[in-house]
Amino acid sequence: MGIDYMTGQGFEPAHKPGPLGRFHLRELINCGGMSEIWLATDAEQKHYALRLLRSKSRFDLTTRRRFHRGCEVLSRIHNHEFVIGYFEHGKIEGSLYLLMEYVEGANLKQLLANWDPVLQEWVGNILIDMSIALEHVHDSGFMHLDFKPENVLVSRNGSVRLVDFDLAQPRSEKPRKMARNPGTPAYMAPEQLMRQPLDHRADLFSFGAAAYEVLTGTKPFPGDTPDEVLQRQLDRHGFVPPRDHNPDIPPGLEKVILKCLEREPDKRYAIASLLVHDLQNILYLE
Repeated sequence: MGIDYMTGQGFEPAHKPGPLGRFHLRELINCGGMSEIWLATDAEQKHYALRLLRSKSRFDLTTRRRFHRGCEVLSRIHNHEFVIGYFEHGKIEGSLYLLMEYVEGANLKQLLANWDPVLQEWVGNILIDMSIALEHVHDSGFMHLDFKPENVLVSRNGSVRLVDFDLAQPRSEKPRKMARNPGTPAYMAPEQLMRQPLDHRADLFSFGAAAYEVLTGTKPFPGDTPDEVLQRQLDRHGFVPPRDHNPDIPPGLEKVILKCLEREPDKRYAIASLLVHDLQNILYLE
């Protein structure tokens, strides 16, 4: 089984199995609106995950810039056990590509949909490793800005890899307004949804939303539109504390999640390292 990087349903691949430059495309791992990811081998039969920008996006300058930025960011931060491995990026037979580590497993969204035994066995470790990955991104001078279950890969032995840095931005010393506002509303912080200045603490909100969903099977602020999600975040109408969904959640862990989900950035963790520290004290498992 390959990696489910994104849902990618309803898209026809732009490439077919067979030779592509010095690689051989073996199996389509996933296909989305922007790119497709293949299990590929080289002349030495080494396995890779090869991400290719879909051909219809070649003249979409915004998409190309995001793809290239994601490659550049990953090339600078990949040397970490909980971030997907990077080998190279460039252009091959007219297509922009990113060559990455191949990991057998699935993303958290898929694991949640099936309540996979891997998730049941390793959930504590997964939460800690997710926070450490985010800490590394921030310490490396970036904000992920698209932190969600789909972008967290989990191998069969519970090993985590954070992926997809296309929306990442340099971390600034003080909150700043972004020119654009892409992302996934269900995991975006209120300041993101309101297009207000933001900093790395927006990622900590996203972590809280993802952790809430991992532990309860539901999103903390469901909504069909960004406005609905934002309204639930602001007025907290109908908000259900995690332990009301799942009484097995330790009270200390619930407190951590609620701190991440605070409306005001100043009430969240100041830095990811403090989040990691609290999670390790509450959940550390060998």
